Amino acid sequence: MPSLDWKSLPRPIIALSPMADMTDSAFCRVVKEVTNAADAQNMLIMFREMVSSEAVVRGNDKTLGMTEIHPEERPLVQQIFGSDPATMAEAARIIAEQHHPEGFDINMGCPVYKIVHNFNGAALMKEPERAAAIVKAMKNVIDVPLTVKIRLGWSDPTEAITFAKVLEDAGADLLTVHGRTKIQGYSGVADWQMVGKVKEAISIPVLCNGDVHKAELIPTALEVSGCDGVLIARGALGNPWIFAQFARIMNGAPPEAITLQERVRIVRLHLRLHLEQYGDGAVTTFRKHLSWYFKGIPHVKPHREKMMLVKTREELEQILDEVVLPS
Repeated sequence: MPSLDWKSLPRPIIALSPMADMTDSAFCRVVKEVTNAADAQNMLIMFREMVSSEAVVRGNDKTLGMTEIHPEERPLVQQIFGSDPATMAEAARIIAEQHHPEGFDINMGCPVYKIVHNFNGAALMKEPERAAAIVKAMKNVIDVPLTVKIRLGWSDPTEAITFAKVLEDAGADLLTVHGRTKIQGYSGVADWQMVGKVKEAISIPVLCNGDVHKAELIPTALEVSGCDGVLIARGALGNPWIFAQFARIMNGAPPEAITLQERVRIVRLHLRLHLEQYGDGAVTTFRKHLSWYFKGIPHVKPHREKMMLVKTREELEQILDEVVLPS
């Protein structure tokens, strides 16, 4: 599959946001399966969860395994984080040589302490020269597009306007802007209008990110921000149908309600792919997805509580049978 040409992709661009410990290969394949089954017209772009550039360069087996790509996931953009231009470039070169993603993304927006205290993630918004050097170094070693995910700023929501221009001048092909500052974290409400001001300030494509929790909100986010597309994060957790639902909205139809039987079917598919990726003993790490799949679903709370304690596939399969075929 050829690399992504962000400027020529049909609008709106619809993509799955990179989320640490969530958007792994198994989850990306589930999202693609559900979306393709709905015959969605727009190409769905997958952004894989971030990996450490330093760990890639050190040859860490777990990290390198996180960058493997199944054919069903493509087109896929691999997100990387780090603060050293040379290390970021070398990590991109290694991943490109081994797995050939259709694009790379730099995390300059993560607000979590363990990331920013080492001058990674959103901390780079306070160091525009370093940020530009990272973009330039990576562009020199890859032959696919390079995107950057940022926030509105560290504390001032207008900081992104100047920072975006720096990244564009350095060679970034597209920006994703999360509608909060680093100080806000995930509190408050994403400011799609301010994201739109960033879009107006630069000429490269911009994706709107933050608080697009339902398919019905995608058209509003696009209208308010004026962006070229949206990057869906938590709205896809437990709801891989969100992209298919938006496809129905684009065709003038309301989103279809997800039946309990369909929900359980996809949970079983996701479980199978998760265990294929991590081994039969990985049921405990799958529980984080179960809490999202069954959040707020009527009459499932007692089963959901039991799911949070399962340790084997057989235990979980039995509970899922009980959900679909209650006694």
